[in-house]
Amino acid sequence: MTNTGNWQAPEGIPDKLIIDGKWIGADSKDSTESTDPATGVAFASVPLGNANDVDRAIESSKRALKGDWRSSTPVQRARVLARTAALIRRDAELLARVETLDSGKPIREARGDVETAAGYFEYYAGIADKLQGDSIPLGPDFMSFTLHEPVGVTAHIIPWNFPLVTTARGAAPALAAGNTCVIKPALITSLTALMLANILKEAGLPDGVYNVVTGRGSEVGDHLTSHPDVAHVTFTGSVATGISVMKSAADTIASTTMELGGKSPVVVLRDANIDAAVEGTMKAIFMNAGQVCSSGSRLVIERSVHAEMMAKLVAKAGALNMGHGLDDADLGPLVSRSQQKTVSSYVDDARARGCSIVVGGNAQGPADIKGLENGFFMQPTIIDDLSQSDRLVQEEIFGPVLAVQIVDSAEEGIEAANNTPFGLCGGIYTGDVTKALRFAREMEAGQIFINQYFAGGIPTPFGGVKNSGFGREKGLAALASYYQVKCITARI
Repeated sequence: MTNTGNWQAPEGIPDKLIIDGKWIGADSKDSTESTDPATGVAFASVPLGNANDVDRAIESSKRALKGDWRSSTPVQRARVLARTAALIRRDAELLARVETLDSGKPIREARGDVETAAGYFEYYAGIADKLQGDSIPLGPDFMSFTLHEPVGVTAHIIPWNFPLVTTARGAAPALAAGNTCVIKPALITSLTALMLANILKEAGLPDGVYNVVTGRGSEVGDHLTSHPDVAHVTFTGSVATGISVMKSAADTIASTTMELGGKSPVVVLRDANIDAAVEGTMKAIFMNAGQVCSSGSRLVIERSVHAEMMAKLVAKAGALNMGHGLDDADLGPLVSRSQQKTVSSYVDDARARGCSIVVGGNAQGPADIKGLENGFFMQPTIIDDLSQSDRLVQEEIFGPVLAVQIVDSAEEGIEAANNTPFGLCGGIYTGDVTKALRFAREMEAGQIFINQYFAGGIPTPFGGVKNSGFGREKGLAALASYYQVKCITARI
């Protein structure tokens, strides 16, 4: 690949907070820079909000709950969400370009993210007028029925790896159920959550229903999750931060949805279609440079097909080209210098311990592309034949690093798959449907893929068990977090 010279940022990127439908500067008057991870060059400014900004956003959301949004009918809410989906698609190329510049991911992946974000609003638009209660038969002398009511102000703590998608994933069902939202995006990838505010306003969302406060987690996130007027917190991020968020929310009796870390296995048995398994594993670990909570970051493979699969996998991984996301490279950079250092430290430690690094292993970008010398790249890396106790197997690395384990049977594969603190996803490749379904039954995870990886989509519930969290996002299951059931019983 070469430098196309097509890395400029578009004009009009927001540089203020959105509170009560107005673009305002942060109370602190301070800001920070948003950096293109491929070049290391700043291209936008992000305001540094604080507790005062959070208070203003929550007060705005409380007022909106009693205003036009409360009196809107479910059909009217559905129309706002449907228009939002259409407007996201109208602005798809602009949103994708900003997402790539902000996060580093290849433009094809950013375009996919934008379409998925539109899909969330479209999906929950179709559900908004179907959230209905039940009648309960208590006999001829009583009438008893339930109502679904919004929980109130919802807080959404957004991760840096899928900024627009994760914002839409939480906001769309929350809005469908009649709630208001205060969004706290990751500081280093805040831009598309802010841009979404203009789209929602154009779609007819009343002021104050969707507020965005950017800033540091210690100032904005902590105050938001501990605020007594927040009814529900939806969090995506690390286990350690999730624990802190849960503790804060507990003090105000706020409910929480926790989508935390993962160390998901791709299990390949001897009767698998090896070519399909190779393609699935490549997608599982190298999409978004491995910066995916549900990435298949462990390959658990039966010994009899280990050599064949590794030969094909190493060849494909070694052929991936790195480059700028706007040039649609196979593999883009990591999101930040800090993340690059974290990922490379795992690999450097493995090298020092004598682990078998069969491809990649270096924190460097494409030397032949001028302008990317200061980018936050990490080579696609595969480390073979690791023990179950190895830290590369047990700990989430969050980069393009695949940890390979060898087993001697399907039973050992299931045991290895379950033997980490995490339980977000799991995948299996096998030609035997009985083995596949046994794996799905025994695997301790919230989502299982058979002869594929990252399958399903918007309608399929997503969430984890064990240290990967609790609660479900996506699909109908997500709505349970955003409404409360009121039961009314009358003697007649």
